[in-house]
Amino acid sequence: MPETAIPTAPDGPLIVQSDRTVLLEVAHPQAESARHELATFAELERAPEHMHSYRITRLGLWNARAAGHTADEILGTLKRWSRFPVPDSVSFDIRETVNRYGRITIERQNETLMLRSAEPAILAEIGKSAKIKPLLGDQLDDGSFLVQPWARGELKQQLVRLGWPAEDTAGFTEGTPFDIDLNQDGWTLRGYQQHAVERFTEHGSGVVVLPCGAGKTLVGAAAMAATDRSTLILVTNTVSARQWRDELLRRTTLTEDDIGEYSGEGKEVKPVTIATYQILTARRGGAYTHLALLDAQDWGLIVYDEVHLLPAPVFKLTAELQARRRLGLTATLVREDGRESDVFSLIGPKRFDAPWKDIEAQGFISPAECFEVRVDLPAEDRLEYAAASDDQRFRLAAAAPAKIEVVRTLLKKHEGERILVIGQYLDQLDELTAELGAPKLTGETPVAERQRLFQAFRDGEEPVLIVSKVANFSVDLPDATVAIQVSGAFGSRQEEAQRLGRLLRPSASGIPASFYTLVARDTVEQDFAQHRQRFLAEQGYRYTILDAAALESAAV
Repeated sequence: MPETAIPTAPDGPLIVQSDRTVLLEVAHPQAESARHELATFAELERAPEHMHSYRITRLGLWNARAAGHTADEILGTLKRWSRFPVPDSVSFDIRETVNRYGRITIERQNETLMLRSAEPAILAEIGKSAKIKPLLGDQLDDGSFLVQPWARGELKQQLVRLGWPAEDTAGFTEGTPFDIDLNQDGWTLRGYQQHAVERFTEHGSGVVVLPCGAGKTLVGAAAMAATDRSTLILVTNTVSARQWRDELLRRTTLTEDDIGEYSGEGKEVKPVTIATYQILTARRGGAYTHLALLDAQDWGLIVYDEVHLLPAPVFKLTAELQARRRLGLTATLVREDGRESDVFSLIGPKRFDAPWKDIEAQGFISPAECFEVRVDLPAEDRLEYAAASDDQRFRLAAAAPAKIEVVRTLLKKHEGERILVIGQYLDQLDELTAELGAPKLTGETPVAERQRLFQAFRDGEEPVLIVSKVANFSVDLPDATVAIQVSGAFGSRQEEAQRLGRLLRPSASGIPASFYTLVARDTVEQDFAQHRQRFLAEQGYRYTILDAAALESAAV
């Protein structure tokens, strides 16, 4: 069928193709404006130098719809920036996909859960699904099924997989009342934080996406104050738990007696309890031994910090917690295990998303420059690399000896700044510690020592820290202005975002952030680096390619 012309911008930066891919001309003067709107509903797939490729997915469209965007707005973005006519097939598919959201609802009538639709044909299709049928009870009429009391979460997962995302309006248990107020002495919520809280409280479940340093913890605290109920906060590690506690004590009326820590170091259950993902997923004799925590209080709210890192076992637990209010906080919905749809189903859809560059433009996070520094493998290592297996090749490239001299050069270039040197491999970090004389912090470092080193970094006593991936997660280092990534977790986009995020909290110095990733030229590490950079490219960050030899010559 011929594709009908739709009014477009003949010199626009986008090309929309019939396979639902969208090309963005990077050098176009309107590229950043188009990228900003496109990222609301499309996912960046490839980011070479001149033309970035996005894909419009069902989940991206449903998340955009749940966040309040309409099909007309989405198509308006494509039409406004597209150089050529938007294919009719794409326009039709977008309208059809967006229109699928909410035509099925999960509702509660008295104590009974019901699946409803105004369209009997849709309900008949759902009722015949082999995976959904066991989750339903009797069909009450053409427009409704009973839902098994235990099946609310799993039903939503299966409906998304079938292509009919349900709008869950069944409500939540009230939870134990507990008075929580914000202590706004000398500070107020920023406009985007207030908007995020309002969007969450309007629905009672869902995910708020904000860049690192933009105050996700404050959004969590304000959601707690709006809910006024006992709260369970799930975090990545014990250091993060302590930072949450300190921030809640500073920003709310909660006292130390109100907040409990449930981790490997202590197991207190209080009206506000902060637990680590590790403790929830700890097993003994094949059983999860700490699940009683989930029922230890009649929680009125569960907060999932860094929801993109939610361990797989917690999804199953969350499927059974659909009667609780749930707030997910994250800098990125990207998951390397492909389980974004489970976040959508079980935590909730994206309710609020503020692009990183928007927050930067408002002055709430530091501006940042990203650099990829390419080093060469020596001839003998190149021969070993050529004969190695795939896994060994990545390790050889990631641990290239030439990276140590580049780190020295960058430390000299940024002398006087607070610098994080981040790596994946412990022996590489040991070598850097020996060569540079800077303290090392890894997963084996006791929590008390971690906190001491982080405080020494903040105070300027230790201007350089060599850290493993423990620094990826919820570490508040507002004075860091430089990060040097010597190695990373293969092609992890979420890790790249987390590591840049360590630099984005505004510092008192006002120095713009610099993020360097060191890559061995013409190796698999270079390919993985391109994948890692996709999310940040989607947010509007561009990587400048630097040659290590030229960088070192310039520093002489």
